[in-house]
Amino acid sequence: MAIKEYDVFVIGTGTAGKSVAYECASEGMKVAIADNREFGGTCANRGCDPKKVLVGITEAMQLSENLKGKGIVSVPKIDWAALQKFKSTFTDAVPASTEKKLKEAGIEMYHQSPKFLDENTLSVEGKTIKAKKIVIATGQKPMELKIPGRDYLKVSDDFLELEELPESIVFVGAGYIGMEFAHIAARCGAKVTVVEFGDRPLGPFEADIVSHLTKVSEKLGIKFIFNAKVSEVEKLQKNYRVSFQKNGKTDSVDARMVFNTAGRVPSIDDLDLEKGNVSFIKGGISVNEFLQNTTNKSVYACGDVSASGSLPLTPTSSQEARIVSLNIRKGNHTKMDFPPVPSVVFTIPKLASIGLTEEEAKEKGYDFVVEYKSVPKWFNAKHINEEVYAYKTIVDKKRNLVLGAHIISSEAGEMINLFVLAMCGKLTTENLKAMIFAYPTWGNDIKGMV
Repeated sequence: MAIKEYDVFVIGTGTAGKSVAYECASEGMKVAIADNREFGGTCANRGCDPKKVLVGITEAMQLSENLKGKGIVSVPKIDWAALQKFKSTFTDAVPASTEKKLKEAGIEMYHQSPKFLDENTLSVEGKTIKAKKIVIATGQKPMELKIPGRDYLKVSDDFLELEELPESIVFVGAGYIGMEFAHIAARCGAKVTVVEFGDRPLGPFEADIVSHLTKVSEKLGIKFIFNAKVSEVEKLQKNYRVSFQKNGKTDSVDARMVFNTAGRVPSIDDLDLEKGNVSFIKGGISVNEFLQNTTNKSVYACGDVSASGSLPLTPTSSQEARIVSLNIRKGNHTKMDFPPVPSVVFTIPKLASIGLTEEEAKEKGYDFVVEYKSVPKWFNAKHINEEVYAYKTIVDKKRNLVLGAHIISSEAGEMINLFVLAMCGKLTTENLKAMIFAYPTWGNDIKGMV
């Protein structure tokens, strides 16, 4: 059988992989792309987008709860089946639409995970492929918990496809995914328990701001078990039992369903990277400043699978794809140089962060000033009867530049983008205070935060 040859072969059809494929094909390169799952990637099919649809309806419910007795007569009930049907209108068409666009761009498609045979050779769908450049953009997958009964654990994909919401759920892990799904499930009527290895949720985030979210979550009915190491999952007659070690003792909690939300790891197990001389570390494919693999110069990596040091988020995937595409098409001239990247946890209220935490600023030796306040009496919170609104900003004393901003509020996800502009534009606190924003808007509040 003849060996097929390409200028560029992309592994992964998410945000990063598609972008590289389209841009290379637009310049006349012969491009192919492969995926062992439905085309379109995690974010559009089983990640950010469908999650945000579920969050949206719980936001409507929470706003009604806040304003009950203040003009709202009763809080609406959520129809889980109808919600899932609505969510599917965003996801069902993604794979076919993605394939159609790739075909129109002249990009050949393969529906299997390729395996490296050597530095420039792959095996996929029983075919042998040669490529001048190979781009790995396979994203991440749930981290396996190597404990007895791990086969009983569900993952985020399963939660987003639940036909019925179980009456009780245990989430193992209080990171982004665990906290967001816990809030969705609790507001939709499930009894929720979160078992976390650390001493609080959302370890990388600013502790003072997370403490507000922990209290809100507990008030919602979410039970936290911190400093607990899950040791086993057993199937009972109706429930599952999650055993864990805490303070040197073994304890357990039962629920109808258990989800592994302990984190995600690079999706590289099926690629036979060693045969391709492709180096990798725990964080993903090893790359240099051009996002080129450190041992196989024919290979580039972008998106969540790349050990570039950036946060595994869709916006950074797009940025990395742009860098990889330019370096493949123009030669290695564009280096990775990321601006400050915001993160948002889509709980209710939202938690948003950019830049350094107070602890990180201390470690880096900055001379800084911290402003940390709880401000539920500010107008924007009061007018919707929102009980939680707090912020923490870290400002460099010498330059009056924002080093970090951390917010918990209903609109923290939008507010943090204004701090992106301030930090990327190197605006001083005086610059921000001198600006005129529309009032009364959440954005206007940032002037009072610095």
